[in-house]
Amino acid sequence: MARKLKEFDVIVVGAGPAGASAALRMAQRGLDVLLLERGETPGAKNMFGGMMPFFPVAEELIPDFWMKAPWERHVVKRILYVSAKTSSTSMVFEADAFDCPPYNGFTLFRPVFDRWLAEETTKAGATLLCSCLVKDLIWKGKEVSGVKVGRDNGNVRAKVVVACDGVLSFLAQKAGLRKDFIPSQMALGVKALFRLTEEMINERFNLVRTQGATCEFLGCTDGIRGGGFIYTQTETLSVGIVLHLDALKKSGKAPYLLFEEFIGLPPVRRYLKDARLVEYSAHLLPEGGYRMVPKLFTDGMLVAGDAAALCYTNGLNQEGMNLAIASGFMAAETVIDAFTRGDFSSKQLSQYEARLKESFVLKDMKTFKEAVSWMHTERLFSEYPQLINRIMEEIYRSDGKPRRKIGKIGWDAVKGTISKRDLIADLLKGGKSLLW
Repeated sequence: MARKLKEFDVIVVGAGPAGASAALRMAQRGLDVLLLERGETPGAKNMFGGMMPFFPVAEELIPDFWMKAPWERHVVKRILYVSAKTSSTSMVFEADAFDCPPYNGFTLFRPVFDRWLAEETTKAGATLLCSCLVKDLIWKGKEVSGVKVGRDNGNVRAKVVVACDGVLSFLAQKAGLRKDFIPSQMALGVKALFRLTEEMINERFNLVRTQGATCEFLGCTDGIRGGGFIYTQTETLSVGIVLHLDALKKSGKAPYLLFEEFIGLPPVRRYLKDARLVEYSAHLLPEGGYRMVPKLFTDGMLVAGDAAALCYTNGLNQEGMNLAIASGFMAAETVIDAFTRGDFSSKQLSQYEARLKESFVLKDMKTFKEAVSWMHTERLFSEYPQLINRIMEEIYRSDGKPRRKIGKIGWDAVKGTISKRDLIADLLKGGKSLLW
């Protein structure tokens, strides 16, 4: 690039959704922003196999966001499978309301979406530099004042650094904002992209036009804590599993073999018939929920997106990209205020955390903070899926014997599988996580 890197108002590290959103908002407000990305292009280092829910912050960042963003399909159908080895029980939800603009959520292809969002930042006046590895922070006393990059340009200084460098955030650790993660807080996502024609996808998922569907699977990981997923793009399917690291290590099983078992399940196999494998990837994900969120600010620096562990699941909803974009936006608003006041201290930048607490980001994470404990219940991924399918099979079996009431079938199945004490404990834990 023609400009020599030396000093900017703000440096944003990581051109994913959080970083690009932060850079875009600050550039829109006239700040001189440098957006650094270690990949060859934005999105090149990202793995994403899911959907992004609609949220108003996106419209504030880019008016008519839903019309301009390069999404693949708008999601109208959610399918939940509870799987056993030779059977599965499914529940389907679809709503006409989700088929109306601005739509409830979208499936995305991250390399395309990330490039588009990063291009929006450059149109607004930000400087984007790819293939640039940030090696360290620059300090001025106790205040962050820039970054050291692995290029000839060397040190780059700024009033504020916004770290959006992913789940393992080297910069957050360097700044003393987070401790080392433990395996129980992390998960490994293994994803493959399969190509089918648009017509085949529409036929198999009973969709029309740009409608999309998502499938989540429970009981598909051979008793290991985790789950499976299928997300529809225009002409591809993102298919994968997510495995809790501590449970995976304890099992001694290879992730790729578990993935092969997953795509061999009857419902998955039917969706993938005649599909062609395009790519295969793996990625670490934060799974610690609200209690995993580190300190988010220090003098001259903020942390956003996955770097701030702003990602959660409650068993039914998986939230990440919307939290990343919203956190990047709120980090930007905080920095804009800091420039107005000429104050980049920790006290001033703490407004960022206050903004997140007042928004859906930390409110949602706090609401479902107990879900992490519930999702660590081993029986959810082994005994319960088997139990549900055994009950359903008994209900529908025709063998000439007198039929029994469902309550009797269920209780007899439970008695041989789960103790009354464990059942009550699991119900109370699940209720605390989702119901009250």
